[in-house]
Amino acid sequence: MNGFGGFLLRRAAGTLITLLAVSVLVYVVFYATPGNVAQITCGPRCSPEQVHQVAAQLRLDDPLYLRYFHFLEGLFVGQDYSTGTSVEHCAAPCLGLSYQSDQQVLTLLLAKLPVSLSLVAGAMVLWLVIGVGTGVLSAWRRGRLSERVLTVLTLAGWATPVFVLGLVLMIVVCGELQLLPFPQYVRFGDDPEQWAWNLLLPWLSLALIEAAAFARLTRSAMLETLAEDHIRTFRAYGVGERAIVGRHALRGALAPVIALNANNVGSAIGGAVLTETLFGLPGIGQELVHAVKVVDLPVVVGMVLVVAFFVVIANAVADILYALADRRVVLA
Repeated sequence: MNGFGGFLLRRAAGTLITLLAVSVLVYVVFYATPGNVAQITCGPRCSPEQVHQVAAQLRLDDPLYLRYFHFLEGLFVGQDYSTGTSVEHCAAPCLGLSYQSDQQVLTLLLAKLPVSLSLVAGAMVLWLVIGVGTGVLSAWRRGRLSERVLTVLTLAGWATPVFVLGLVLMIVVCGELQLLPFPQYVRFGDDPEQWAWNLLLPWLSLALIEAAAFARLTRSAMLETLAEDHIRTFRAYGVGERAIVGRHALRGALAPVIALNANNVGSAIGGAVLTETLFGLPGIGQELVHAVKVVDLPVVVGMVLVVAFFVVIANAVADILYALADRRVVLA
């Protein structure tokens, strides 16, 4: 237990350092580049007085390191923003104030985040079931016609853009067959059944693309494990092929699947822009598109930080699960 506790402490320290490095990178990219940062942050419709007010709030006359510490201060302590007639306090973690809507960025994100989490969580279940199941079946039926068919379908899924697959599903399932209504987001708390039915097509569109990667990874990992000496020993002792595949080979393939799933979950939260836009889901991806369109820099920065946070945390969780599956990682 001491070894595992030490591993957790090291992983937590590494996660904090990574998050700090991400914050430095985000700040430098968006706030320390050449150009009129105050004008870009405030937006094209701001008056000179408003631009001057934003420049004062961002402390653009201060050295770069002081501006960055002020940026961190907002994340950990919070900060005050002047709206011209009053002072508004932005509680920690303060991601800034949208100068387009006069709303706190965190408030905007929290309103959109449940939609994106709903999309990614449901799609994750489907891409794991479909991808891992297809990979196991392909490895088990290696060299047979069914394995070749699954390989072709996997490659086709890998090569198909998500917006093409989503559009085809909507035309066929909603338009021609009328099996499902055209997706319209319903909150889980309002009607869980309608929540699931309206997200089914977005889940499938995102999951079928991601499942192709899991199928290929699971197949290759399974084949590698099935070629090891201890698997030959099991076969020599008469252990059934189904038991070998299910109990031993699949366990060896779980580690890379865990790592890939962590990367996919973290990146899908911010990367499902096309899926949310195609199906009209009011998630953070659609909000990011709007923020870029109107040059709402604080919202863009806030979303980048949130997505980076999910990616880093998802990878940290993956490392912990990986260590639980293989205790040799703890000793490394």
